Amino acid sequence: MSSEFGNLLKISVFGQSHGKAIGVVVDGLPAGEAIDLEELDRFLDRRRTGKNRLSTARKESDVPVFLSGLENGVTCGAPLCAVIENGDQHSSDYSELRDKPRPGHADYTAYVKWRDQADMRGGGHFSGRLTAPLCIAGGIARQILSRRGVYVGAHLWSVGTEQDAPFPLRPTKELFETVAAKPFPVLDDQAGERMQALILEARQNLDSVGGVIECAAVGLPAGLGDPMFGGVENRLAAALFGIPAVKGVEFGDGFAAARSCGSANNDPFRMEDGRVVTETNHAGGILGGITSGMPLVLRTAMKPTPSIARPQRTVSLSAGENTDLVIHGRHDPCIAHRAVPVVEAVTAAVLLDLLLEGNHGTF
Repeated sequence: MSSEFGNLLKISVFGQSHGKAIGVVVDGLPAGEAIDLEELDRFLDRRRTGKNRLSTARKESDVPVFLSGLENGVTCGAPLCAVIENGDQHSSDYSELRDKPRPGHADYTAYVKWRDQADMRGGGHFSGRLTAPLCIAGGIARQILSRRGVYVGAHLWSVGTEQDAPFPLRPTKELFETVAAKPFPVLDDQAGERMQALILEARQNLDSVGGVIECAAVGLPAGLGDPMFGGVENRLAAALFGIPAVKGVEFGDGFAAARSCGSANNDPFRMEDGRVVTETNHAGGILGGITSGMPLVLRTAMKPTPSIARPQRTVSLSAGENTDLVIHGRHDPCIAHRAVPVVEAVTAAVLLDLLLEGNHGTF
């Protein structure tokens, strides 16, 4: 199933943007794990819409209803199923798109695959709306990881040409919490102000802008993952590309390493408090697909929102001719800042799966 990922911890996302509900099934969670639902709600709130002019005006409460898997707030070993009811749909805004696919969106490829049966209202199953149930699964994974001393955090690395400060060599839980508590998730607030101005300028110009998210995980043991196709990068990249609008994933220095020399890109080893560490972390905490014990660092590139209010060239599928399209409705001028917790969620879910494998399904 294409909307499922994980080996021992299997996560399956279901629903459509304008359907009755969206949701997630998480199979393989360890039993006996207390889940702080208030903490989970705070995590979900970080991606909620309608807070300000930086995001879509669509307002959804995104309160999950747990149908199974939790008893008195504790995992019981059964598959966890949670649903979020949709409530603020303007489906009529999408009626024209059944015939005129939006440039840069999945309207056309969904039509090719499923013809008139595809529900593309609000983007259907391709919508960023489906990241809400992803955050339920990942928010739970984050809580379980934190009890084992593993912490995952992210910040908005860049918007357009404006860039935040990078994570330090060794980010901390406290730094992650500080960024998560901010209304705009950056390390350097002045850089954040410039990013927000760029987003609002794009909105004013009936346009959109992309961005990059930097995510890190600390406390991971060395030795997770396998070489070649079972590597940590492979597993993370496959899941991260499932987030709508992700067009690139890199680890450590990523593509910048290709412009470097071995003498600069290699991370020198040394002993520290009886364990092996590296003096730098150009590798992003992964060597040969296996964790080194240094912080895991990755970045995801988010494309500009394809639904913009400017006139665009497209085709009429029914008439088989060229035409123009003006998109109506409520859309984000930038996806990246709301996707910061989503990248954290997916990263946490994959890392929990890897840790469960390394511990034969238990901790």
